[in-house]
Order: sequence, then structure tokens, then C-alpha cells
Amino acid sequence: MTDFDFLRTGSRTIELELDAVQNLLKHLDQRFSHACELMLNCRGRVIVTGMGKSGHIGNKIAATLASTGTPSFFVHPGEASHGDLGMITPDDLVLALSNSGETAEVVTILPLIKRMQAPLISITARPDSTLSKAADVSLHIPVDREACPLGLAPTSSTTAQLVLGDALAIALLEARGFSAEDFAFSHPGGALGRRLLLKVDDIMHTGDAIPVVGAETSVRDALLEMTRKHLGMTAVIDSNSALLGIFTDGDLRRTLDQEVDLKQTRISDVMTTNCTTVQPGILAAEALQIMQSRKINALVVVNADKHPVGALNMHDMLKAGVI
Repeated sequence: MTDFDFLRTGSRTIELELDAVQNLLKHLDQRFSHACELMLNCRGRVIVTGMGKSGHIGNKIAATLASTGTPSFFVHPGEASHGDLGMITPDDLVLALSNSGETAEVVTILPLIKRMQAPLISITARPDSTLSKAADVSLHIPVDREACPLGLAPTSSTTAQLVLGDALAIALLEARGFSAEDFAFSHPGGALGRRLLLKVDDIMHTGDAIPVVGAETSVRDALLEMTRKHLGMTAVIDSNSALLGIFTDGDLRRTLDQEVDLKQTRISDVMTTNCTTVQPGILAAEALQIMQSRKINALVVVNADKHPVGALNMHDMLKAGVI
């Protein structure tokens, strides 16, 4: 073990990076608005580029832009000089990151970007740098001191770059009127995507998998149907296949308390009438909310004629990742 004060060093690092963000906020001006307007009006994609740690931040900014409604991807400046510059078109906009504004790999491709007349936005700590002067809009990150005590490892500067990139992405998101559903289409594999895109039709049991019995069926035979279908319930229908009610595990417990004859009693005598149902096409998340608010564990999905077309329970919601 050592007597080194890790907590003090960690606290100092966070304080210095907080200072960098606070200074960034103080220096935010109309150039930020101009940059947003250029990006919003871009007919192509926002091409983000940067070298080293700025490149890592640029990768994240490009990913954030792409997932929030602004088509974007990252191009490595070194690879751009060896063919990847062909990924950039005159309809695109280039967002270049460099703390010094003199990164050789970035500076090398500036004349070619200018030649194709693609708009250029820079993010740099030096407003008098080559990159800043070449940009149509130069965004300044006023970082006086890196959190690294050697002043070498990019820390405060990369934090400021990341925050500024997030500010651009969210400003554009709001300007576009980008919705939660739009976000879900970019994240179909995530929890939000499942909640906003998945419909009951995607997870409900259909056809022969729906537990269903007629009104004259005995409680005993209804229990056999419930056991075969494994949903903890069965729909009860009339002679026209319209839903009359539902019989659940809870109904079974109440029936047993009454000591009824399971072989002789009809299911229509002990079922729950006026049961909660939903129609096809509603979101699974909406169906879940209905189940939770009414404290029920299963739902019957019915069409306009009240015919059961599906059934699902809480386990189906859990399995689909809606919960």
C-alpha cells in the first residue's frame, strides 16, 4: 500500500475539467449558432475528423449526431490522405477537431476540403491556428490548463470537445423536432427501441396457441386448456366466437374457495366478465401499462368483432424486453 492521496488527485482532475466546461459555457457565442445552421442545412452528411485523442472524441460526436437525426460518420484524417477522402462530397460538411489546430494529418487535407467547397467547422483551442483560419466557422474551446499535471495528456481539452459536440447534437435534435420514436428507429436493438417500436402483435400468442373454451365448457376442461397453453388464463367465447369473459389463475383460487364441483360447473358461471382487452396494433409498452395499472397478469387481444386474435401475459413482456 502507498500513502499517495488518490482522492485529492482525482478531485483536482474533476475540478480542472469542470473549469474547462464552465469556460466553454462563457465563450459560447453566435459562432455556435452559425455552426448549427450550417449543419442543419447540410444536404449531405456531417463528416467528423480528428487525430489521436481528438479522433476518439470525434468518433463519439459522429455517433451521437447520427443517433439524434443528423447523418454523420467519422473519417480518420490519416486514412483520408490515402483514399478515404473519396468518402467526402461537396454536399457534405466537415467538422474537424484538433486541440492545437496544427495537427499535420488534419492540416494536410484542408486544401482538398476547401477545393471541393465542403463547409468546414473547426473545434480547436487556438483561434489563430491554421485549422481555425481555414474554417468557415471556428469554435473555440478556451482550455488554459490540462488536468494532466505534465500538461501533456489531453484531458480538459477533450472533455471540452466532447461537451461542445454534445451541445451541437442536442441543438440540432431540438431544431429538427427529433422525437423519441425517431430515436427508437436509430436504436431498434436497445431497450428504448423495444419499448417504442414493439407492438402486441409481435409478441402475442396466436392461432392454436390462444387458450380458448366455449361458455358451456366445464371448469375442469377449462383448466386442462389453461395447462396446455401455459398462459395462466383462458378466454371464454360464445357460439359466434365472440369473447364473453376470461378465466385466470386468480379466478381458479376464488372458485376453489367456493368448493364448487369442477366437473359439473360451467366456466361461464365462474369467469370474469367485462374483462380488460386490447386491440391489435397497440404498442406492447402501452399494453404493459394497462396490465400494471389494473393489476392483471394477462390480456386477450380482440379484433373489432370481439373475436380473440391473440393472448399474452407478463412473462411474454419480460421475454420481449418490454419490462
